[in-house]
Amino acid sequence: MRRVGQDLIDILKWVGFAPWSLFWMTSAITYGIIFRNDPHTPLSWARRFWSPGAAVISGCQLTRHPGFVPEPGKPYIFMMNHQSMFDIVCAFIHVPVNLRFIAKKVLQSIPFLGWYMTVTGMIFVDRRKRDQALKSLEAACERIRSGIPILVYPEGTRSKDGSILPFKKGPFMFALQAGVPIVPVAINGSRGILQPGSPFVRAGHIDIVMGEPIPTAGLDKQDRDALMRRVRDAIIDLQVSIGGPGGDKERYLAAEGKEGVADPTIDSIGPDSSV
Repeated sequence: MRRVGQDLIDILKWVGFAPWSLFWMTSAITYGIIFRNDPHTPLSWARRFWSPGAAVISGCQLTRHPGFVPEPGKPYIFMMNHQSMFDIVCAFIHVPVNLRFIAKKVLQSIPFLGWYMTVTGMIFVDRRKRDQALKSLEAACERIRSGIPILVYPEGTRSKDGSILPFKKGPFMFALQAGVPIVPVAINGSRGILQPGSPFVRAGHIDIVMGEPIPTAGLDKQDRDALMRRVRDAIIDLQVSIGGPGGDKERYLAAEGKEGVADPTIDSIGPDSSV
């Protein structure tokens, strides 16, 4: 009987969550069609309205621990561990700037999703040919240097047990090329809110915290591994400080064959749907 009750609650939450998300996506697309040169407003709606509403509908209690506060207009690459697709809701709530992702250009042609990503100013990278990839990647770096912050999941996938997985190389090659500070972000508890393979959001408690920026200016590709370790160690320490399981600090690089490659135009440098 308890299971039936929980299933009913999950369905009711989905009935609220889906229309809520659809409403704000449709509003953003409509606004973007009318005001083509203003991607900031629809993205701010996601941060100020959609995400807090999604948290309320899910029954999620988000504890935002004191930490670094980014300056608006300054370029940052936020690197965050990944437990659930619900992480983006928490990131939008906690990080007080309009976050963007780097995504495959092919996603831009997908109806509705591609339209939304376009009007909110997401950064697309064309990887069909190497020369096109390099040009679009440099253009992405220029946009970030101009003050557009992005969010990256350096694990490249969601952790099954909440611990910090080894990192991929691509995000760090990209950060070195952009030459902007990396802000470590740790989250814990989101895996129970939206579990892999399930469309239903569930009540629960999530903790999130941001650490101090780690500079990349003056570094080159020879410093990549040291930078990876420094950022991963920072995220592990942050996650442990908010009650998370942390991770093995010695296993900083993904296993052979899964670690990506040194060329960031090939490796994964964003969320599940990213490059």
